[in-house]
Parts: sequence; C-alpha cells; structure tokens
Amino acid sequence: MEIESKLSAAMAAAQDGDAAAYRALLRDCVPVIAALARAQGVRSEAVDDVVQETLLTVHRARATYDPARPFLPWLRAIAQRRAVDLLRRASRRPQEVHDPLAYEAETDAGPLPGEGIERRQRATHLARAVAALPEGQRQAVEQLSLRERSLEEAALATGRSKGALKVNLHRALKSLRTALAGDRESGHV
Repeated sequence: MEIESKLSAAMAAAQDGDAAAYRALLRDCVPVIAALARAQGVRSEAVDDVVQETLLTVHRARATYDPARPFLPWLRAIAQRRAVDLLRRASRRPQEVHDPLAYEAETDAGPLPGEGIERRQRATHLARAVAALPEGQRQAVEQLSLRERSLEEAALATGRSKGALKVNLHRALKSLRTALAGDRESGHV
C-alpha cells in the first residue's frame, strides 16, 4: 500500500474515532514530516521540534481534513508552515561565534560612560508604560514583541484570537508611542 493511501485511510479512520488508526497515523507521519523539515533547510537538531509542532497542529486541525482529498499535500502544508515558523524564530536569535580569533579581532563594544544609566532609564520608562496598558494590550506586547512569539503561540498562551492580538498590539503600540513621546518632551527619557 502506498504511503498516500495508507495515511489517507488512517486519517479517515481516525476522524471516525479509531484511536489505534490515529496512533498509527501519527507514528507514520513522523518520518514524512522529518524529511519535509530537512528539505526546508531545518538543521538536524531542530527537526524534532518541527515534527512535534506539526503533529500538534495535525491534532488540533484534524477535523479540517477532507477525506475526499489527498492527505500528503495537507500534511506538507502544515509541516512547511511549522518549519518556516521555526526558521523565523531561529533567525531572530543571534548566532554564537565559535572562532576564538573572532573575539580577539573585535573592538571593544562596551557601553560609553553614562550609556548604561540612560539605557536603564529608558527600560524603566518602557516597563512602566507597558504595565499601564489595558490587560489585552499588555498581553499582546508581552507575547508578540517582548517574548517574540508567533501569533499562534501567543493565541494559545493568552486564549485570545489572532485577530484580537493583532488589534491589541496595534493599539498598544500607538499608546506606547504617545506615552513615550510625552516622557521625552517632559525630559523623563
């Protein structure tokens, strides 16, 4: 039996409540998802993360699968999105430099005198402004901007919809701009 028909049949059975078919489906999807993640350029140490995220998404979205359509393109679309999410998160983090000579060749990038004080003052003002936001706006800023979570991750963490998070973030940023501009004009920042 080819993999497409095997997975399609297992998904259809799982949608009808067959727990054994569902376990078999998830088990048989692992190598397919891993291969898709590697093809997307995901590093080998992160492939398991993409597999787990994809399986969670399959679990949450299993009711949306149409048994009349092929299973693999549906799975591939989910796996590719999870791989892209992981690659985006990884690109936001600075990469470590393992070359000892690279450290020696760099100039001292330490703060200038007084720079640390100004930075702490700005951070304090920003923290106060974020804390003063209404609950929904504050959560949107904390989840999406400060913790750099995806919309999906933030929605799961807060219990809010993606649309509500987008609106709250937009309103929060507008409020923060106004509050911080007022601080600058009054000489607090």
